[in-house]
Amino acid sequence: MIDVIFTIIGATLYIAATIVLFKQLTTPESEKNKHTVLILGITGAIFHADILARHIFTDSGLQMGITHVASLATWFVTCLLIITALKKPIENLGLFILPLAALTLTLQYFMPVDHIVNTADHKGLGAHIVLSILAYSLLGLAAVQAVLLSIKEKHLHNRRPGGLIAALPPLETMESLLVQMIVIGFALQTTSLISGYVHLEDMFAQNLAHKTILSIIAWAVFAILLTCRKLYGWRGKTLVRWTISGFFTLLLAYFGSKYVLEIILGR
Repeated sequence: MIDVIFTIIGATLYIAATIVLFKQLTTPESEKNKHTVLILGITGAIFHADILARHIFTDSGLQMGITHVASLATWFVTCLLIITALKKPIENLGLFILPLAALTLTLQYFMPVDHIVNTADHKGLGAHIVLSILAYSLLGLAAVQAVLLSIKEKHLHNRRPGGLIAALPPLETMESLLVQMIVIGFALQTTSLISGYVHLEDMFAQNLAHKTILSIIAWAVFAILLTCRKLYGWRGKTLVRWTISGFFTLLLAYFGSKYVLEIILGR
């Protein structure tokens, strides 16, 4: 009973924070509303964390079904957003992230998909999983930032910077934050791939081959992006396209493979 209550409370807090963000677009007291959003988001994340802790950590191992992993990933993204928003003006990303966190939290409880990973017999596997989800989460946040950057740039060119667009930070600030997210996410993904090579018996086993290959391709996309950013000053549309392409490949690698194995094939 407590699980369903905490799930409803957590999802409701996320939605409430989203509503406050919408209202923020029509009020000059953005600083006050930002604090309200952060308080609601933090409280929602606490309830979310409690549900995750009691559902993912089991006596048999880690519960890594697709709905649980999606819920964990959006919780990570929410926490990263809140921490970053304490010093950077990126709270408006919550308009996209907080409803998604509410959705995945709800799906985790009402539509669970079981997939237990035995970490007791595979030392370091738990750390590899956490690193992978952290990298995915941060690069997902970067993808959302890239989409908003593209929208703002388009509206500015068309001289229609109203509504949400006007509430976003300057283009230079958004692009700088985007690159910082990609750099840290890329470092986490690199560490994740190395830990996978070390701790997994065969990264190219039949049930892991597609995930591994797509993850390496995504890593290469971000490696090229950061290299060309450094050497040739890639920015604007090019930066956005490569960011979204890299994340979409990573999305296919992780959730695409899990969907096929767990939902379609029922493994």
